Amino acid sequence: MKKISLVLATAITLFVFPFQNFAQSSSDTENKLSLGFKVGANLSNVYDTQGDQFQADPRFGLAGGAFLSIPITTYIGIQPELLFSQRGFQGSGSILGSTYSYSKTSNYIDVPILIALKVSQNLSFLIGPQYSYLISQKYVFNSAIINTQQEDQFNNENIRKNTLCITGGADFSFDRLVLGARIGLDVLNNNGDGTNDTPRYKNMWYQATIGYRF
Repeated sequence: MKKISLVLATAITLFVFPFQNFAQSSSDTENKLSLGFKVGANLSNVYDTQGDQFQADPRFGLAGGAFLSIPITTYIGIQPELLFSQRGFQGSGSILGSTYSYSKTSNYIDVPILIALKVSQNLSFLIGPQYSYLISQKYVFNSAIINTQQEDQFNNENIRKNTLCITGGADFSFDRLVLGARIGLDVLNNNGDGTNDTPRYKNMWYQATIGYRF
């Protein structure tokens, strides 16, 4: 009888031990400072801030980088991130009765500082400000008169390269795997002093990522 009890106890221990390790690992990951990396895509667009004759369609771009989860309490934390992010649009409009179309892809370094509110073991909501630095852009313009393509590093100082944004969304955590969904919006428009020839606009984007937390 003692041998049977010993065998049963050993079997139960061997069965439960892996699940205990998994639960402990998950708990440690969620409640301690952790570093992670993620990659995904933006679906971005712009809107004109002063009602010019300007229409834009969304474009896809790359997004990815690193994030740091800093727990403050069981339910609240801070999550700074450092990301490479592509945003852009395809536009059309008219000048003196002549139509034109153009597209723009802008490459940014994004630094969001997010407040994380953990509402369950697997779900957190995040919101906060974001600093974006514009590093380059590719511009294509087509009309009945001019067709041009240009990639530059913003020698034109009238383009705003430093932009304040607001972003927020949710993270879905499954042990070390993190699925993220965000929406973002520029607080400042693109022209530096209000005299820029291109349409005045603000970026807006939807972002989906998959990440791994160490």
